[in-house]
Parts: sequence; structure tokens; C-alpha cells
Amino acid sequence: MLNPSQLEEMAKKIAEMIPQGVGNIPSGIKDQVKVVLSRSLEKMDLVSREEFDVQAGVLAKTRQKLEALEKVVSELEK
Repeated sequence: MLNPSQLEEMAKKIAEMIPQGVGNIPSGIKDQVKVVLSRSLEKMDLVSREEFDVQAGVLAKTRQKLEALEKVVSELEK
């Protein structure tokens, strides 16, 4: 999941996108945006880049082992 600083940065960028002509934006709007973003991202069941990279590495190792086992089985079948 996103860490708090990433979430804070996203909320800040969204708050900055609101036009100046809208009037005075309540100071709590950034916090509200952050809460909505956090809830929405939690519903998406996302993983961090680190978690993804770890799982990709595990998958690559598993694939190598599978290919080695397939080769052994093929040799035994001959």
C-alpha cells in the first residue's frame, strides 16, 4: 500500500488542482481528500512496488525450478 507521505503528496496535488476562483477552500479539504483516497485505494487491494518485485522474483525462481524438473522428467521418460 502507499505510505503516508505518498498519500499526503497525492492529496496535496488534488487540492492544488481546485481552481482559485472557487473561493476559500476549507482547510480540512486536504484531509478529506486524503481520507477518500486512502479508502479508495484500500478497496482496490493494491500492492506496493516492493511487494510486486519480491513476488516477481519468487515466480522467476519457481519457473526455473519447474523447467529443470520438466527436463528431468523428459529425460526419465526416454
